Amino acid sequence: MLEIHQLPTLNALLNSTSFVFLLIGWIAIKKENKKLHAKMMCSAFVVSTLFLTSYLYYHYNSSVINHYQGEGISRPIYFFILFTHIPLAGLVPPLALTTLILAIKQKFGAHKAVARWLWPIWMYVSLTGVLIYLMLYLL
Repeated sequence: MLEIHQLPTLNALLNSTSFVFLLIGWIAIKKENKKLHAKMMCSAFVVSTLFLTSYLYYHYNSSVINHYQGEGISRPIYFFILFTHIPLAGLVPPLALTTLILAIKQKFGAHKAVARWLWPIWMYVSLTGVLIYLMLYLL
C-alpha cells in the first residue's frame, strides 16, 4: 500500500502515462487506426481519472504544503507553468467527458470538433503536471 507522501510520485507517473496514451492515440487517428485510437484515448481517460482521484485524495489528506524553493530564472518559469497549468487543468475533465460521450454516441463530427481543442490542452496539462512535480520534488 502506498503511503500518502508517495502519491505525488504516483501522480507524476499517471500524468506521464496519460501523455503517452494521448500521443499514441493522436498518431493512431492520423493513420486512421480508429481501433487503436479508441483504446488509447479510453486508456488516457482512465489514467487521468485515476490521477485526479489520487491528486484530490492527497491534497485532502496531506498536511504538507509544498512551496517552490527555486531561485533565479527557474522561479518565474515555475510560476508561469503553474499559473497556466491550473486553469487549463480545470477544463480537461468536462471536455474529456464530453468528447468521450460524443464518441460513444458516434457523433464523430462533434467529437472531432471538441477533441481539436481538448487534445493540446490535455497534452499540455499532462506534461506540465510532470514538470511541476519535477520542479517541486526533484530539482
